[in-house]
Amino acid sequence: MPRTRDVAARIALVGALTALAACTEERVAEKPRFYQSLAAPGAAVDSASAAGMISAYRRNHGLAPLALDETLQGVAAAEAEAMAAADRPASADTLKAKLAAAGVAGASANISAGYHTLAEAFSGWRDSPAHNRVMLDPAATRMGIATAFAPGSKYKVYWVLAVAAPAAR
Repeated sequence: MPRTRDVAARIALVGALTALAACTEERVAEKPRFYQSLAAPGAAVDSASAAGMISAYRRNHGLAPLALDETLQGVAAAEAEAMAAADRPASADTLKAKLAAAGVAGASANISAGYHTLAEAFSGWRDSPAHNRVMLDPAATRMGIATAFAPGSKYKVYWVLAVAAPAAR
């Protein structure tokens, strides 16, 4: 016959394993933000996750991380919404001109459409030499990123990433 202490230890172990299993189930059910689909009403890219992902990529290439910038965020959001409303991608040169007009010098941009997740957009940009140069711009210290959903579009999600050198003081 088992001793009372052994039974109590077994019960405690079963309780701990049950609690651990419950935590594991919650983590499995929760998808990382960079894999969450943005092809839905109200969905928007998590700019902090995007900045972290791009900054880690830059650090792996010996570059400084990027900080989120309110001006770049605003311009990126406006451009993403305009593309979704027009149901067509804009040009990076047009966006750079808008940034220059807003007083942002040394800006570069990625304009994309059709990626449904941050992971897809990042991979697509990394694999495109022109887009990759934007993410790895050595002069850049700040960024803004935004998405807009267009339900009737073949693309569904429009993307804007803007990076720039430090703001003039």
